[in-house]
Amino acid sequence: MENQFRKTTERVRRFLRKRSLQFTLSISFTVVAVVGMALVGVSLAMRYVSSTEELTTRNNQRIVDQVNINLDSYLRGMMRVSDSIYYSVIKNADLKKDSISGPMSLLYETNHDQIISVGVFSETGKVIAAEPLSDLKETADVTHQAWFRNAEARIENLHFSTPHVENLFQDPDNKYHWVVSLSRYVELTSAGTITHGVLLVDMNFSGIEQICSNVDLGKSSYIYITDGSGEIIYHPRQELIYSNLIHENNRKAAGYQDGTRSEIFENEERLVTVKTVGYTGWKIVAVTPTKDITENYYQYTLFALLCAAFASFLLIFVNMFLSSRIATPIKQLERSVKNIEDGDLDETKITVSGSYEVRHLGKTIRSMVREMKHLMSDIVREQESKRKSELDALQSQINPHFLYNTLDAIVWMIENENYRDAETMVTSLARLFRISLSKGRNIVTVADELKHVQNYLIIEKMRFKNKFEFTIEAEPETRACSTIKLIVQPLVENSIHHGLESMDEDGEIRVRAYRRGEDLYIDVTDNGLGMPKEQAESLLKEGTVTVHGKGSGIGLKNVQERIRLYFGREYGLTILSEPDEGTTVRIHLPARPMDGGTA
Repeated sequence: MENQFRKTTERVRRFLRKRSLQFTLSISFTVVAVVGMALVGVSLAMRYVSSTEELTTRNNQRIVDQVNINLDSYLRGMMRVSDSIYYSVIKNADLKKDSISGPMSLLYETNHDQIISVGVFSETGKVIAAEPLSDLKETADVTHQAWFRNAEARIENLHFSTPHVENLFQDPDNKYHWVVSLSRYVELTSAGTITHGVLLVDMNFSGIEQICSNVDLGKSSYIYITDGSGEIIYHPRQELIYSNLIHENNRKAAGYQDGTRSEIFENEERLVTVKTVGYTGWKIVAVTPTKDITENYYQYTLFALLCAAFASFLLIFVNMFLSSRIATPIKQLERSVKNIEDGDLDETKITVSGSYEVRHLGKTIRSMVREMKHLMSDIVREQESKRKSELDALQSQINPHFLYNTLDAIVWMIENENYRDAETMVTSLARLFRISLSKGRNIVTVADELKHVQNYLIIEKMRFKNKFEFTIEAEPETRACSTIKLIVQPLVENSIHHGLESMDEDGEIRVRAYRRGEDLYIDVTDNGLGMPKEQAESLLKEGTVTVHGKGSGIGLKNVQERIRLYFGREYGLTILSEPDEGTTVRIHLPARPMDGGTA
């Protein structure tokens, strides 16, 4: 346990070590406060659950007591009817000469809302008197009825039956009533002789049902009544229980002592409150599922969580405000340092605020940035000089063999008195070098670059004795665009010395300049041998070595590098070639006029 605590503490330290000072202060204050609120909230929640259970228990007990009072009053009324019939009618009558039907009819009419029928039976089951009906059904055997046998078995007590359908008397209306039978053992006098019998009072079950159904315990709570053996007297879902669609824990509840207890029935936890109806032995049982209590608890918890979230939000806001007053100067200085790391060396953006130590640190960083800017300016000037030297070196890599061979060709033409061709070659060579010099400028117009290529092709065509033909095309809007000088001539040179070297005649070279939106393209196409796609891609791949054969030696990579040094890596060369189908080298440049704007 101790090791686990140490590991957790170390992980928290590592986590906070990577966070800002403001975050650390805010989260520390917030965690302490939230944990405190959580402890208080849990304590209140537990207290709430306990108090809710106590309140539910007291409420159930109060309702059960009220039901007991109402049921007791109802049953006592029925018992008074039974006592009145027995002590005021039967005891004072000699059945040989007196009729008890009249007084019984009067008592029945007085209580007919609560009584279905009353009857007096001899010990053999014969009807002595009954109201409102007196004719027994042929199939009715009174002596086998449970209420009759129980009355004979308990002579001194009243007996209350479970609910059943009254089925003793013939009813011309064929009505069937649910009743609870109150029966007692009585003494009958006939001609001075005392015999025994049973007095039956069938109470209307709807009276008991009304007492219980008017009770409101809550959403899923309910009350039911059982007798001492667990037989159900009343249940709000009595028909479903009799149909065996649902079940009730009535047998076990009949054995509970009065009071409230918790039970689990069919995987459901619930509170059960029991009250015994004194002289009947019946049990009034109130059932409240625990989920009804916890449902309110969940609502309370949700409300408490919302309050806690709101309080936490306010707390976080206050903590962030206070911590920002402490951490903001340091955070601003840290942001300034990050800007320096990203290359922003504007010393005026370095914040100097906060405590003395932080201000001193800010001033020191400003001084450091000034020194860095000075050193970097020196480095930039040095790199610019180096870059210009590289470009000059790339441009100067013109193969002297071209010049020697051209001069030799001119001499040969003069010796053979071919003065016109010699004059053409001399003129083209002069123009070639004049454009190559370009008064020291590296950027020329597309028109000048294409003139340079034209002069070069004229010389090469004459040297190679008309081994190839060439065409140069340029869309009018491309001629004023700017380009780096001497980037097309190396590509034409490659086409002559590599693409057409194995061809005796019918060679073709086409140079074409065109625009597509803000982009300028110059294509150099030959009908030479071509090459596989893999070989074409390798010619421009970084890290590979290009073997120069004949030609100036500048090569494709050098042209590519010059373009990217000037315009960026999104520009450069693309090689399109297929074996035996020729090769196209495409130059991609931004379409800009000579003044540097957008064409």
